[in-house]
Amino acid sequence: MKLLDGKHVSEELKKQIAVEAAEMLEKTGRKPHLVAVLVGNDGGSETYVASKMRNCEKVGFKSSLIRYDETVTEAELLNKIEELNRDKSIDGFIVQLPLPKHIDPEKVTETIDHKKDVDGFHPINLGRMQRNLPCFLPATPFGIMLMLEFYGIETAGKNCVVIGRSNIVGSPMSILMARNANPGNCTVTLTHSKTQNLKEITLKADIIIAAIGKKNFVTADMVKNGAIVIDVGMNRELSDKTKSGYKLFGDVDFDNVAPKCSYITPVPGGVGLMTIVSLLRNTLSAAKKEFYN
Repeated sequence: MKLLDGKHVSEELKKQIAVEAAEMLEKTGRKPHLVAVLVGNDGGSETYVASKMRNCEKVGFKSSLIRYDETVTEAELLNKIEELNRDKSIDGFIVQLPLPKHIDPEKVTETIDHKKDVDGFHPINLGRMQRNLPCFLPATPFGIMLMLEFYGIETAGKNCVVIGRSNIVGSPMSILMARNANPGNCTVTLTHSKTQNLKEITLKADIIIAAIGKKNFVTADMVKNGAIVIDVGMNRELSDKTKSGYKLFGDVDFDNVAPKCSYITPVPGGVGLMTIVSLLRNTLSAAKKEFYN
């Protein structure tokens, strides 16, 4: 069993991004600029956004944080997004999810200019992804692809089972793994909460990508020997044994599944770190106008 070490991969990729950002600064006199919009005081969102800002600094990006109280109206937030769309000093921006219930996340996503959509959620980017055209890819699936590429894992012709069909991870992940690309070229089965005989399906999988949002959902009896297991789960539980006051668990029963695997990601220390690198990569691509003029 080999651990797919998100910390190691992300640090190596950030070095490459930092070099390119420095070259851009030397040539153009400006740094890639990422803006994060944070609504409310959700603990998880605060942590994620703070990490994104720190990582921007590490790779030589400019970053800005715009905060709103959770009482902000949908109209106010959409007006701010339109303003960010027009601001030529901003290369990319994200609106951190989840949002308060009175704000429609789909309306927010569709208001973001797809040319600045470094989260990769806009329908135009998703459509271009499906057609295998240059675009911003959703950050978490993109991070998984970068990890597979870094470790040189052969995916062509493999049976890949994706567990979970969210618009953020599962659905785009299934498209990326099936595309005529490397990594990719898998035969993909997209499963979810209504799938029957899931164990029979996963036991045939060469690659399992678990993104269902349930602690230890994937157990050892669901995994064949030699499988590659990618755990996207970030399930928080209160704990008095950690400084943060909570402990993270994946969607995979790591201790029992790992001995059967050829490769597996840990939680924490796996896919989560790759998500931030993908966001940085997308922001750099936006700054360099790699996909859109």
